[in-house]
Amino acid sequence: MTTRQRHLRRGGPEIEDATTLKLGEEFINSQCLYISEVRILLEAQEDTNRAGLNRQTTGVMAKTLEYVRTFSRFSNRDSVREVRQVLGKDDLAQFEVAQIANLCCEDAEEAKALIPSLANKIEDEPLQEMLNQMLTIKKFQG
Repeated sequence: MTTRQRHLRRGGPEIEDATTLKLGEEFINSQCLYISEVRILLEAQEDTNRAGLNRQTTGVMAKTLEYVRTFSRFSNRDSVREVRQVLGKDDLAQFEVAQIANLCCEDAEEAKALIPSLANKIEDEPLQEMLNQMLTIKKFQG
């Protein structure tokens, strides 16, 4: 389960639980990026570094780039932008959007099983339509 406790500065422990979107105060009003978006940002940083406009790539940066390249589902900026638009149509939390894009579920039932906060938030049919659009983008990306 994705539950853990944090101690607040005042009072008792705050329960963090991704299934109910209680992610902690640092995630309130935060933009969550999915892996493909992170890949694009890091590759742009790497290009800047290669051009000699910035410092050298660190070991952590190189390993992070390797990770996001391995697990990135969408290969180009246009695909990433289209997926963000498709997933931004409904009233989904940023965390949910990132999880949907990272997991690339094929059906609504699977998405709701892996992202429990979706269960009471969106009906299967509109979720399935979003997933179908996202999978079509993935299939036909350049």
